[in-house]
Amino acid sequence: MSSTATSQTRLAPFVALQHRDFGLIWVGQLISLAGTQMQQVAINWHIYILTKSPVALGFIGLTRVIPLIVFSLIGGVIADAHDRRRVLIVTQSTMMFFAALLGILTMLEIINAPLIYALAALTAAASAFDAPARQALYPNLVPKEHLTNAISLVNLARQVASIVGPMLAGFVIAALNVEAVYWVNALSFLAVLAALVLMRTPAQQHLGEGRVSLDAMVEGIRFVFQAPMIRTTMLLDFLATFFSSATSLLPIFASEILNVGAQGLGLLYGAESIGAVIAGAVMSLIGNIKRQGAILLGAVAAYGAATALYGMSTIFIVSFVLLALVGAADTVSTILRNTIRQLATPDYLRGRMTSVTMIFFQGGPQLGNLEAGIVAALFGAPFAVISGGIATILLVLVTAWRVPELRNYSGQ
Repeated sequence: MSSTATSQTRLAPFVALQHRDFGLIWVGQLISLAGTQMQQVAINWHIYILTKSPVALGFIGLTRVIPLIVFSLIGGVIADAHDRRRVLIVTQSTMMFFAALLGILTMLEIINAPLIYALAALTAAASAFDAPARQALYPNLVPKEHLTNAISLVNLARQVASIVGPMLAGFVIAALNVEAVYWVNALSFLAVLAALVLMRTPAQQHLGEGRVSLDAMVEGIRFVFQAPMIRTTMLLDFLATFFSSATSLLPIFASEILNVGAQGLGLLYGAESIGAVIAGAVMSLIGNIKRQGAILLGAVAAYGAATALYGMSTIFIVSFVLLALVGAADTVSTILRNTIRQLATPDYLRGRMTSVTMIFFQGGPQLGNLEAGIVAALFGAPFAVISGGIATILLVLVTAWRVPELRNYSGQ
């Protein structure tokens, strides 16, 4: 191999950052996502200290998933029809306001669980418009040959934020209070807003040709459900995260089972993302992956198995490692699902495809948190987590049997 080719290979992991506007939005999003992750931990902890109820923790997921279901499809249509940069400026500003409002209400000592639920729901509604526009924007900021690298970097930023954010939240809550986390999150939105203002690249091609209409929405829904691989991977993702998602129960494990308090809670939240970053790095080194369908099914099965084992653990370090394995398995399946969907979706449907799959991607874990809270209230938190992991393994076996197209999919 020539020295030039070797140099290009070494640059590959970061080549998308050479494009000015993508680099701006990537850095801004990294900071903002870290703040968002901090707030999610703070809300869970805040609800728990106010209510001491696992069901109340589960309801956080419900308050987030309902707005996503209601507004996501509209958000996808708007992302395909309007300037995505301007849409993002509005949505990011809106979420910044809600974060600041949480801080104000907490500071004034008039906060309660219903108000937290309401603001979490409003933030989720804004994100239903934000996510399709944001994900559809990235491919317009880099040339086609750098798109895969850009998507990998976006995933890396999300996982790094998922590590740093929860850990910082635990320390901030312990050193100061929950209110401080809300203010930090509000300030973090300034980074992505600055990046959006400084952008020069057009938000999308053929701007103004799309229309916000019921027909446009139906077109996106029809496409997703008529594309077999997109439909199957979407439903597999939804059901697996429904059964094995129990992040809302982490405060119970931290305080009552592992006895590690708020700081340990932050570490537990970060464990999954540590595993995800390691798995993502390994995936990028492997390059082209054959038998993608079989590996996807294996990753989801490993996700369920690690979840079940975590539910059995009473030792902090063991729980930490198992949660890291959960994150690693989830990242492998996420990368493969996204690869399959990118290959199957034309550009002009990107926003709408994202909005449909987002309902299932976000809805699975949010509804799963509610289910876990109810089961935990009835039978205890460990049983809720263990049974969910076992159900996920059974789901994979059924899918592999009933959908041989996925089992045999090679990505070719």
